[in-house]
Amino acid sequence: MGLGCASWWGKRAFDERQAVALVHEAMARGVTLFDTGAAYSDGEAEPRLGRALKGRDTSDLIIATKAGTRFERGRIVRDMSSAAITSSAEASLRRLRLDRIDILQLHGPSAAELNDDLLAALNDLKARGWARAVGVNSFDPAVIEHAIGLGPIDVVMVDYNVLRPEREPLIAKARAAGKGVLAGMPLAMGHTRPISARLKAPRDLWYAARGLARHSEEMRLGARFRFLHEQGDLTGAQAALGFVLENPDVSAAVFGTTRFEHLRENLKVSGLVYPSAVMAQIRAAQM
Repeated sequence: MGLGCASWWGKRAFDERQAVALVHEAMARGVTLFDTGAAYSDGEAEPRLGRALKGRDTSDLIIATKAGTRFERGRIVRDMSSAAITSSAEASLRRLRLDRIDILQLHGPSAAELNDDLLAALNDLKARGWARAVGVNSFDPAVIEHAIGLGPIDVVMVDYNVLRPEREPLIAKARAAGKGVLAGMPLAMGHTRPISARLKAPRDLWYAARGLARHSEEMRLGARFRFLHEQGDLTGAQAALGFVLENPDVSAAVFGTTRFEHLRENLKVSGLVYPSAVMAQIRAAQM
């Protein structure tokens, strides 16, 4: 499992002391993968993670970030040119206070943008030692399908959760091709619970508003999975996360949180023997 350092976690409105403490708590509990991006949290997430890593031994950690998008003058700017990707990687190294990025992912490229020039730039970043591995983060199956066939691409990140079983053949194909697979949004952004059950703090209003604006279909589908929150031995988050981790082709599930209790709850799924009855309920709801 990996900790996603983005969204509310990276925003100035969220106390940096708590954000940093969450990273340190995750490290203390064995988390080694931390995923962020240059454009996340209005451009604040990546430097915040860098401050959280300051003075820490990162030799056993996998730090992943994104290139191809950046936050500039109040908006997200998209640029997949080879020069922009190289410049982004250099800036990320500086903000993260690292000598090397373990996984540098292109953030939402089109299939056409994955051209020879861009792939050569990615290979150059690996040759320079700036990136250990490179990948593609996209929720467009056609883009991931294309990326799987590209030799320089080492890792793909897809949106995989109880609401997205159709990603499974793609994930299996990626692993068969020797690619690492990161599952983004493994908790389905909490859409398996009603909004009213999630509103406990101002940050929850922000997440709810974002869900209504961007993910109305996921919120509708989530109603089929209310039973995840009615399992005696598992919380809803544990049931959702466990489903993703049951897929042997998933290298890691990356979840985000701003609460210590949620972090600890999610990490308890590690090593869990997943109940077959819960899996059967999920598969029935996915049909």
